[in-house]
Amino acid sequence: MSAVRARVWPGSPHPLGAAWDGGGVNFALFSANATSVELCLFDPYGRRELERVALPEYTNEVWHGYLPDVRPGQLYGYRVHGPWEPRAGHRFNPNKLLLDPYAKMLVGGIRWSDGHFAYRIGHPRDDLSFDRRDNSRGMPKCQVVDTAFTWGNERRPETPWQQTIVYEAHVRGLTKLHPDVPPSLRGTFAGLSWPPVVAHLKRLGITAIELMPVHAFVDDRLLLEKGLRNYWGYNSIGFFAVEPRYLGSGQVGEFKATVRRLHDEGIEVILDVVYNHTAEGNHLGPTLSFRGIDNASYYKLVPSDPRYCWDSTGCGNTLNVSHPRVLQLVLDSLRYWVEEMHVDGFRFDLTSSLAREGFSYDPGAAFFDAIGQDPVLSKVKLIAEPWDLGHGGYQVGGYPPGWSEWNGKYRDTVRRFWKGDAGQVPQLASRLSGSADLFGHRGRRPSASINFITSHDGFTLKDLVSFNTKHNEANLEGNADGINENDSWNCGAEDDTADPAVLELRARQKRNLLSMLLLSQGVPMLLAGDEIGNSQDGNNNGYCQDNAISWIKWDQPDLALLSFLHRVIGLRRNHPVFHRARFFRGRANGQPPDILWLNPEGREQSDEDWAFGEARTLGMLLTGDAGAGGEYYYATAAGEPESDRPFIVLMNAHHEEIAFLLPEAKKGWRRLIDTALPDGVADWAGGAAYPLQGRSLAVLIG
Repeated sequence: MSAVRARVWPGSPHPLGAAWDGGGVNFALFSANATSVELCLFDPYGRRELERVALPEYTNEVWHGYLPDVRPGQLYGYRVHGPWEPRAGHRFNPNKLLLDPYAKMLVGGIRWSDGHFAYRIGHPRDDLSFDRRDNSRGMPKCQVVDTAFTWGNERRPETPWQQTIVYEAHVRGLTKLHPDVPPSLRGTFAGLSWPPVVAHLKRLGITAIELMPVHAFVDDRLLLEKGLRNYWGYNSIGFFAVEPRYLGSGQVGEFKATVRRLHDEGIEVILDVVYNHTAEGNHLGPTLSFRGIDNASYYKLVPSDPRYCWDSTGCGNTLNVSHPRVLQLVLDSLRYWVEEMHVDGFRFDLTSSLAREGFSYDPGAAFFDAIGQDPVLSKVKLIAEPWDLGHGGYQVGGYPPGWSEWNGKYRDTVRRFWKGDAGQVPQLASRLSGSADLFGHRGRRPSASINFITSHDGFTLKDLVSFNTKHNEANLEGNADGINENDSWNCGAEDDTADPAVLELRARQKRNLLSMLLLSQGVPMLLAGDEIGNSQDGNNNGYCQDNAISWIKWDQPDLALLSFLHRVIGLRRNHPVFHRARFFRGRANGQPPDILWLNPEGREQSDEDWAFGEARTLGMLLTGDAGAGGEYYYATAAGEPESDRPFIVLMNAHHEEIAFLLPEAKKGWRRLIDTALPDGVADWAGGAAYPLQGRSLAVLIG
C-alpha cells in the first residue's frame, strides 16, 4: 500500500454512495450492524490496493467520510467489520472486498475462487466457519463517476398508455448478429442505437423498447464452469451501475446517448429491473456486497433461524424491502434511472416479492405506497410481473392503481384458443376486451393489462408453432429446466420440415397470434425477433445461452411476416377503436352497444352459445361510434372524444371453413385482413356471409 495517507474529513451521511461535488468525493455507506468500515482505494487497473481509509463518522447508521483529493475515475471498494455470528444473521468478514450498493460504475468482472465466500468451503462446520483469504484481486471495483452529460434538446416521448406498443429486447442479443452494425459495436448500447437498428424499430411501429436487465450482474460460477453464462442478466449485484459488457466505450454516457437517440425517434425506454433478489444466493452463496455490508438488514431471514435466507424468488434470497434503508435503496435507484439516465419506466421482475409485508403479499405494501406518492416515480410507466414463487404470490389483477401488469392469463388463453383447445371462447372474449374481469376496478383502465403471447421466458413465436415440447439440452440440465406447459403446437411436425402444408399452417398461426395481440384492448408486447420469425431451436429457457441460440438471426428474416405485422400495427395505431382508453360498457345507460359478440349465424352470443364448450369460433363487432360524446372512451392525449369506423374481427380456431353471417352495414363490409391469405390482404366481393377459413382470423371494416 502507498505510504502517503489520503486526507479524510467527516463528510456527510447523504447522499449514499460516492458523490463527486467538483472538489472531492463524499463516501457514505449504510450498515446498521457494522462496527467499522474501511474504504479501499485501488490503482487505475484495479490490481493493487493503494490505501485503506477508515470512514471517520457514523450518523444515523450511515458510515461516511469526505476525501478532498479523490477524483472521478478512482476505483474503490469496502471492507466492513462486524460480528461473525451466522446463527444470528451476521456475516461480516473484512477479508472480503465489497461492492458499494450505490456504485454507478463497475470495472472488471468476477474471477471466481473459493476466496469469494466468507466461510471455508468444504469445512465440517460449513457456512459457520470463517475464511481469512483476501478476495480483492478477483473482484470488480467500483468507480467514482462524473455524471455530467449534455442532453441538448432531448424530449421524452411521453406516449399515452393506450397508444403504447412495447418491444421486449436483450441489448446484446438484439444486435450481436446484425449485419448492418459494425462488429465492434454489436451487443452494446451503441449498437442498439445504430441507425439501421433504430430505423427498423421506427418502421415496425413500436413506441417503447423494454430492455432486459442492464443493471450490473454476475455470471454464476457453476455456469462458467459449464462454459455457459448468465445471458438474461436476472442476477443483479449493482442497482445503479450499467452492466459493463454492454458499454463498448466503457463510459456511462453511452447509455445516455442511446436513450437520447431513441427519444429523438419517439421511442421510450423501459428497463426490466430485478430488485427482488441479488446475485449472492442463499446462505451458502458468495459475499460480494450486501451480505458482507449488513446481511441482517438487506435480506429477509428465516425468523426462527436467521442463519438462513427466506426465499420467495427461487434464487436463494429475497431483498428485505420492508426495511426502510433497503426500500430507500430501491427508490434512490429508480429515481437515478429516471432523473439522471432519462428512462421512461420500469418492468419489475417478480414484483410480488417486493410487496410482501413480512412474508405475505400486501396490495397496500410500503413499496407501493412509496412509489405512488413519489413525485418522480408515480409519473413513469410501471409494469409488474405480478407473481413470485412464494405462497400467495400469483396476483394478476391484484395490484394497485397506477400499475400495469404482465397478463399471463392473456398469454395462456390466446395460445390455447389457437391451438384448438375446447372451452376457451368465454375467456377469450374477456382477454380481447382488456380483461376487465381482472383489472376493471379502482379506476384502472385497459392499459393495466400488458398483453403478450411470447416473452424472453419461453418459446419464441416461431418455436411456439414448431415444437410440441421444449428442447433445452444445450443448457446441460438434462432438459429438466424450463416450463413444460407451453400450450404450443407444432402443426404436424416437430422442428424443421419440408412439408408445405405444415409450413403454410405455421405461417398462418403466426399471423393469427400476432393479429389477435395487436387487435386486443390493453397494451401489446412483442418479443424482439418474432417479427422476422426468429427461432431458439426449441429452447424455452435460454437464460444461459449467450450465443447464436439466443441472438436474433437477422440474416434469416421472414419478410412476409414482417410486412404483415407492419400492416396490423398500422391498423391498430390508426384506429382508436383498437386502443381504447376505457373498458367497453356494452349496452350501458341505454346507449347503443359499443361491442357485440357474434356467433357464426350472425346473432349476438346467447347464454347457450357461451356455455357451449366445443365452440372454437367467435365474432367481435366494434361499433366504433358508440359513446362519441365521451360516455365510453377517449382517444386523444388531451381526452377529446374520438369515434371510429365499425369493425368486425372474425376468429376461427376450427380446422374447417365456416360461413360466418355478417350483420347489416349501410355500405357493406370491406376486408382489411385475412390471415388465411399469404400476404393477409386481397379483394373480396362481399356478401351476406364471410367464408372464414379454418384456423384463420379476418378483419372487416364497415
